[in-house]
Amino acid sequence: MIIGACDACLRRALLIERLAPRIERVAGRGGRGSPELLALEDDRLASAVGGRRADDSLTDARAASARDLRRRVDAARCWTTCRHHAAYPVTLLDLGDEAPAALFGRGEWAALAGLDPTTTATIVGARRASAYGLGVAEELGRMLAGAGIVVVSGLANGVDSRAHRGALDGEGVTIAVLGGGADVPYPRRQVGLYRRIVSSGGVVVSELPPGAASFRWCFPARNRIMAALGKITVVVEAAERSGSLITAGMALDLGRSVGAVPGQVNSWMSTGTNQLLVDGAVPVRDAQDVLDHLLGAGSPNVREPGPALDPQLRSILEHVEAGHVTCDGVAMASSAPAHVTATALTRLELLGYLTSGHTGRYSRTPMVAPETADAGLPSGA
Repeated sequence: MIIGACDACLRRALLIERLAPRIERVAGRGGRGSPELLALEDDRLASAVGGRRADDSLTDARAASARDLRRRVDAARCWTTCRHHAAYPVTLLDLGDEAPAALFGRGEWAALAGLDPTTTATIVGARRASAYGLGVAEELGRMLAGAGIVVVSGLANGVDSRAHRGALDGEGVTIAVLGGGADVPYPRRQVGLYRRIVSSGGVVVSELPPGAASFRWCFPARNRIMAALGKITVVVEAAERSGSLITAGMALDLGRSVGAVPGQVNSWMSTGTNQLLVDGAVPVRDAQDVLDHLLGAGSPNVREPGPALDPQLRSILEHVEAGHVTCDGVAMASSAPAHVTATALTRLELLGYLTSGHTGRYSRTPMVAPETADAGLPSGA
């Protein structure tokens, strides 16, 4: 399925693919200088990264057959568009010279072509996220998608994949931006999620042609696309130096909003997000905060009221909210027997108030507890 891309833009994509190994050598630490390199015109880009073979690279790209690339796209069951075509998302034009010449994708191309920037949110965060970060990312994706917001992320392990998964669970639309070819699920661990996005009305997109390998520079480069697609970029969990903060900086440069989920002040995984809040980012406690920022007053209320709690369950929940996140910790704080505490925590998790990770640590979900307890519930756990 080929939507439409001009020969010049397709040849530009081929040039970037052929220069990819050389861009890796000169893009700087972690490839962070790649967006600036990609803003260069063909001859300047080839000269900047191609060395003595710059002229050969440029000549080969200009002589390449755009028809052959279209066949390659079709054979990979992908589609393509370019910045001269109506299907190209207009928000990417805000990138100016850094805007990708062509895009290649799999899935529902209309989801990208018809993207409304006022109802699109990018969610990013740590790959090695905590149970808290993973739970928040998934809940944000689910509740935002359920409210009609398109969720954009990068398919990476951790926060990104959980945001996509939540959006799919919310029966909404999600867009994954890849560093390599759109037909190459990366990381491989997320191949199942990739397939689910493609088959569920979402889209996977890249600026590199199908089959293209990803390099370190590809990820800062794809971050600019993610930042441009969303009206707000929400950082769930990030260290002081991370790719998520690069994305946030790119969003600010584009005049987009940046939100941050507060984290524990003594956790290294929250240093980046907490600093964003100090610098003026939108505080994001849950999806409602994002909706209020995107849609303003009168936005639909998505805060979920939970089932009623008896006094003992409410007390256990309050101890978790106070920072006692293990069964032993809650038992000591509440002076309740360990087996009673364990049962209560399990019930709270089944009711939707808590989530737990493989380490046995509990995290609070955004579910809102009712003000009064239901006298019909048993008082024991």
